[in-house]
Amino acid sequence: MSVQDKLKGISRRDVFRLAGQYGMSSTLLAAGSFGGAMSLANLASAAESTYEKRFAKEAKHTLKFGAAGFNARNLLIERAGALEFARDLESRTDGEIRVEFIGDNQICGQVSCVEKAQQGIVDIYAASTQNSAGGAPYLNVLDYAYMFRNRADQYHFLYSPASQKLLREPYERRHGLKFLFSHAELRGIQLGLAWEDKETVTSVEQLFGTKNRVTGTQLGRIAMTALNLNPVPVAWEETLDGLKQGLIDGAETWASAVAYANMSPVVSQSVHLNFFCGTEHTAMNASVFDGLGGELQDAVMESSYWAQTHVQAANEAALVKTVGLSDPILPGTIFAENNVRNAFLSDAEIKKAEEMCSPEYQPQLWEEWRERINGWAGGIDTYQEIYDEVRTIPGDTLPENVEPRRWWKA
Repeated sequence: MSVQDKLKGISRRDVFRLAGQYGMSSTLLAAGSFGGAMSLANLASAAESTYEKRFAKEAKHTLKFGAAGFNARNLLIERAGALEFARDLESRTDGEIRVEFIGDNQICGQVSCVEKAQQGIVDIYAASTQNSAGGAPYLNVLDYAYMFRNRADQYHFLYSPASQKLLREPYERRHGLKFLFSHAELRGIQLGLAWEDKETVTSVEQLFGTKNRVTGTQLGRIAMTALNLNPVPVAWEETLDGLKQGLIDGAETWASAVAYANMSPVVSQSVHLNFFCGTEHTAMNASVFDGLGGELQDAVMESSYWAQTHVQAANEAALVKTVGLSDPILPGTIFAENNVRNAFLSDAEIKKAEEMCSPEYQPQLWEEWRERINGWAGGIDTYQEIYDEVRTIPGDTLPENVEPRRWWKA
């Protein structure tokens, strides 16, 4: 059961009133610990005992965690692992580290969290790597088209020691941030209400000439342009209205983002192009990490590993049982309740899209950015090495069956 379901009988005002008394972190951590639905009285009692436990002794370090749009009422909290990480880290360090969780865009948003972390305004942040790529361009390394075949490839890479030299170390060196863990999905085109009465998309050609919102990723724009998807930057506040009114045809994002960001009422078809990463990651200011003692640094890494394994299992289940990413769509899911159709493309259609836009088939489109990213990584061919690494597992591996590994240990 998601935090959203558990809180159904409790208003936003109630949550904020409790947060005023016990702090938002204690309130959210209490809500996340319930096994089923809760009443306001239950939540108040749990928030109080969580607060007392967290503040039983003085913390050596209090870390401020800015978590973009995550709040007690959306699914992202559960599937992206932010609260689970905070809870585990506090417990693992016996309260020596306390995490102040600030979600709901209160301290930073999808685009600004990365910069606030670099400036030291927050110590930890959670946002998509694509939206964060504006402030930390090395994150574009994840966005080469069709480098990852599926979500299993993504999880395999996140667990792989190869992710140290290809992602984590250059990211820390260049941007002063430590990449901790991430959720993993692949992006497609979420078509608005103008497509409600049109037949379900089955071919790439049906999308040619459509106008689609794009996020902060530079590499995502290359792929969209090559696929004739006309990427246009549209402010998030205007995206839902644009999809509703037909001012834009669609938006590039992933399935569960449609569910958590309340896009589903204005999306008619979720077209699974799966052409590049949708990765909601958590990262930390590297100098803050370096300022912790060795034991506490170990605890941060172990809690990151624990959160990564949690996300791998929880998000795969939520995609089918909560979001509605299946055929047929399960009743009671967000897609079912909002009449969002899944448009799964055949292997042949995916191959067609790959041949139109990927570095494997259209290397000239990527040369400038590939050279730039490779330079930042110290001369490594980032695309080729990630491409090769993820293909060390069979292409039909299920995401939930990827073996978890501590990536910082060879």
